[in-house]
Amino acid sequence: MNDQTTLSQYVYKIVSTLVSHDIVDVVISPGSRSTPLAYAFAATPNINIYRQVDERSAGFFALGLAKAQAKPVVLVCTSGTAAANYFPAIVEANYARVPLIVLTADRPHELREVGAPQTIHQIELYGQHVKWSVDFPIPDNAKPTLPFIERHMVRAIATAMTAPYGPVHINIPFREPLLIELEDVVLYNDFKETFATECIPTAEAQHHLSTLLRETTKGLLVIGELPVGTNPDFLWSVVRALRWPVLVEALSNMRAAVPSDCEPYVITTYDALLKNEHFKHTVLPETVVRFGAQPISKFLTNFLAESMPANYIVIDESPRFRDSSAACTHFVQAQLTEWLALLPLKDNAQDEQYVKKWQQAHRSAMSYIKAYDEADEGAAIAKILHSLPNGCDIFVSNSMPIRDIDTFFLATTKDVRIFANRGANGIDGIVSTALGVSATTSRPMYLLIGDLALLHDSNGLIATRYQQAQLTIIVMNNDGGGIFSYLPQAKIDAHYEALFGTPTALTFEHLAQMYSMQYDRVVYDEINTLDWHDNQALRIVEVMTNRAENVIAHRKLWAQIAEALQ
Repeated sequence: MNDQTTLSQYVYKIVSTLVSHDIVDVVISPGSRSTPLAYAFAATPNINIYRQVDERSAGFFALGLAKAQAKPVVLVCTSGTAAANYFPAIVEANYARVPLIVLTADRPHELREVGAPQTIHQIELYGQHVKWSVDFPIPDNAKPTLPFIERHMVRAIATAMTAPYGPVHINIPFREPLLIELEDVVLYNDFKETFATECIPTAEAQHHLSTLLRETTKGLLVIGELPVGTNPDFLWSVVRALRWPVLVEALSNMRAAVPSDCEPYVITTYDALLKNEHFKHTVLPETVVRFGAQPISKFLTNFLAESMPANYIVIDESPRFRDSSAACTHFVQAQLTEWLALLPLKDNAQDEQYVKKWQQAHRSAMSYIKAYDEADEGAAIAKILHSLPNGCDIFVSNSMPIRDIDTFFLATTKDVRIFANRGANGIDGIVSTALGVSATTSRPMYLLIGDLALLHDSNGLIATRYQQAQLTIIVMNNDGGGIFSYLPQAKIDAHYEALFGTPTALTFEHLAQMYSMQYDRVVYDEINTLDWHDNQALRIVEVMTNRAENVIAHRKLWAQIAEALQ
């Protein structure tokens, strides 16, 4: 057997194992050392190849693909700093619990640590930000090599798809020559099948939980961003049974298509309500149950910590459950599956007056939010949300956009899905992740983003030159970092603009022209003149706003709601 055949069997074994587990989406960045892998994926039928020359953007593009489909996506790059550029996306995937299978090509062992070009220390490159990492052997004719490759690929897939989901890293050294056989591709596997395990609580834990909930008089449900692939029907069954106020975050994707019998209990205005000290003291809970990630709302997080409920139950699929405020008193390790619908929760001791306090306050706050018309970013986003078509997806950037969505995206009968990168909460890779999500669906896709975040990942648009793409980018251009205007730094004039405001005086018509995108620039009063149903393949809508005016208008709204609550 010659070296080319040996190399071919090695890389096709990697591809074959992935295909046998229905993992067919691959994001490839060009490079020499990864040639065998790139050819193997390209030569294999039924593989969906996506291309992006910028590895940082490629990582986030794959993240979006995996997030939207709740299944692993493969990343392939060459050696050296190419692999290092995946790091931000891998960090996000780790904390957001999104499955990625990262294949980094490497120099052979004899070229490591000797000054060879494009060679860095890639073994365990991503440290604790991946669930598992392995350095593969060099391709050879030894009998154990191919079985080792196959079983470790199976292990990588199983690890990525075991709750909590996450990224895995496989480092693969190749010697030159790097060409493989492209004809008569035969994919085969000796390893037959794997079966995943569902994480559910014991019968004892379920009995204890249901007893505690039935005996609670003042209870709250909190639903944050849910694990990818979660069926919300199981959570709605809990809402129906308990009839507690349920504080539903936009990223849970449970503010849209709300069942009519659950709608009276859905509270979406909690962030505005919990800014009011008087109201907070009237709704102190006895028991809180949180599903999903920690809330976006700082005011909700503080309320849960300060109120010190006798029972604060976090239900999370990972033993590394998320509790930054140290308020949790009970932890249940479980995936959010059918066992929830089977809990005996009816005929509980809920205090109806407690529920009514939340409902009345919510209706009051909602009336002010719906009437809000202050020509700032929040009102602009409310207008846009009202105008977007049914059956669309919205990707939301961090900083101010996600907070405005949390305030102004009220419960709706529309079918709208909300996505964001809330694992590490960064503004890097937002455009690329949105394009990755968009690539999986035929639904209209909108990206809500600030000017700095769009500048940060403008390279992500390179991907649109290599595959069909559909995305409307709505950029709120307040010329700088708007989020800092709400923080204590804004009260100190010295150095504020240089260090935090960071204005650039840039607009985006030339970026749109570069990528052949439709471009519209509007101010608040012109938003309703746009045709939001005209889904061009690629489009930038630039909404010009003012940072200082945004702060004043937002605080005016909060003051109105607070006065009504008093």
